[in-house]
Amino acid sequence: MEFTRESELLYISDSIPGMDLKPEAMPFFPNTAFTMKTLSEVKQTYKDEGYTYIRTNNPNRDLLANAVSWLEGGEKSLIFSSGMGAITTTLITILNPGDHVICNSYIYGETFDVFSKLLSRFGVETDFIDLGDIDAVNAAIKPSTKLIYTEVLSNPVIELTDIAAMADIAHAHNALLMVDNTFTTPLAIKPIELGADIVINSLTKFMNGHSDAIAGSITASAKLIDEIHPVRMLCGTPGEPFNSWMILRGLHTLSLRVPKQMSNAKKLAEALEKHPAVSKVNYPGLESSPQHDLAIRVFTDSGFGGMLSFIIPDDDEKVDEFMSRLHFAHYAPTLGGLRSSLDHPIISSHKHMPDALRRKMGITPGMFRLSVGIENPDDLIRDFYNALSVFEA
Repeated sequence: MEFTRESELLYISDSIPGMDLKPEAMPFFPNTAFTMKTLSEVKQTYKDEGYTYIRTNNPNRDLLANAVSWLEGGEKSLIFSSGMGAITTTLITILNPGDHVICNSYIYGETFDVFSKLLSRFGVETDFIDLGDIDAVNAAIKPSTKLIYTEVLSNPVIELTDIAAMADIAHAHNALLMVDNTFTTPLAIKPIELGADIVINSLTKFMNGHSDAIAGSITASAKLIDEIHPVRMLCGTPGEPFNSWMILRGLHTLSLRVPKQMSNAKKLAEALEKHPAVSKVNYPGLESSPQHDLAIRVFTDSGFGGMLSFIIPDDDEKVDEFMSRLHFAHYAPTLGGLRSSLDHPIISSHKHMPDALRRKMGITPGMFRLSVGIENPDDLIRDFYNALSVFEA
């Protein structure tokens, strides 16, 4: 018998691993360690990889990991202290000196820094390639290529990657494909079903949805997860139990929140595209988007994501007035929350990236990234149109 995703999500974490308990509301385990009475019990607990020390295992973390695995359709997941903790710990595990990485040139600024500033110090070579250019990707492949890395929708230009095509290229050369699904969530797309080997989520964002907890996840094969787990312990990047408890609670409303945000984003993107002060809107759900056909092919019926970006005139005085006029959308260096929020990439997420590279990606001083919330879409449209009227004077 098959049931709907909405109902299943409420019960996916119904019991505590290793404990004969099924509480109606999942408890929080703040303890740093679990006690044992005999040496035999100690030996058996370690043999069974049971609960011993918080950095090794924690019920709240395990419950969240199980839920993420179910959502992503993967074998196994790990929970980390943040999305960046998930990214860096995984890359440290799978890459060695001399390995080569192909990373999407349209990428989050701090991910760019990990490859260009951190891993480069340890002999890992990275080429930043536009993954929309299949010929360029194939030309960049080397015998030492170990990994292709991308986001489903790039931050902040909302450029969509053909995951299946990248998986084919990676696997043809015995490389792995690692995909960041933060902007889209497994409600919109499941990269593993399209061939990705590793999926990362910044759970801080849409998966939590309430802007009050930070964590990250990696979903992959059980074999690969078992290799990452001890490195996570050594790096000290396991997720904090309270945040895991909070995010699991947030996941229970994922199927209510995110489809609403995706629907709102599409309506707002269509409205912004029509406004004379907006020179460009980046959103794959727009029929005018050059990637609209690809978006229809890869996204589920839930929608095209709750993120978009737009470009307005580069006039600091008027931009300040535009922002101050907004009633709902506000500036916040995060995304995926219940309320709509703006971010200015060149002074936040991409401030360390060279300006020439930013502009090549389409990131200009007039670009804003917008995370769309669950407000009434008509209210959002009226709010933005009123604020954008400052550019008509």
